[in-house]
Amino acid sequence: MKKYLALIFTLIIFATIHEGLHTIIATAYREYNEFRVKPYGLEVIYKTPVEERHGIKWGFISGTSNIATVLLGYLIFAFKKRFEKHQNDFIRALAYWLIIYLLFLDPLNLSIGSLFYGGDINGIVVGLGISRWVIQGIFFSVFFLNRELVAREVPPTFGVKTNHPLFRPWIAQNR
Repeated sequence: MKKYLALIFTLIIFATIHEGLHTIIATAYREYNEFRVKPYGLEVIYKTPVEERHGIKWGFISGTSNIATVLLGYLIFAFKKRFEKHQNDFIRALAYWLIIYLLFLDPLNLSIGSLFYGGDINGIVVGLGISRWVIQGIFFSVFFLNRELVAREVPPTFGVKTNHPLFRPWIAQNR
């Protein structure tokens, strides 16, 4: 049970940051309506119906949380050596899973996830006026690069040995 506590806590931290930023930005634009807990996750409900949304503010409301979580993942990744040596096993495990969640989940959400359930990509498309395929391509590339970065650096740094294909480098390193 103790093993999974950091994993669960990491998911709670991720959801709080991601949905919290949607809430903060939507409130700043006076678009926040309510917050709902759904069986598949958390959801911020906005005042303006989807079909009536237009303007750059929707790019900010929908996209800021995605960018912020990935940037936070890079920040924690940059300090991974400090967490690797932390005396508390829970903090070490939390840092390990936070790097993975923050670098993987939103790029997956905006690339592959958006093919199935829409979500944040719809607001980004409306707000920035960019094709959803371009956004999906960018975030799939970000996911692929993050996956490679994590596979090369994170498990070895934290002393985790795995044969899972998601956590093994796919691109050969030149030595």
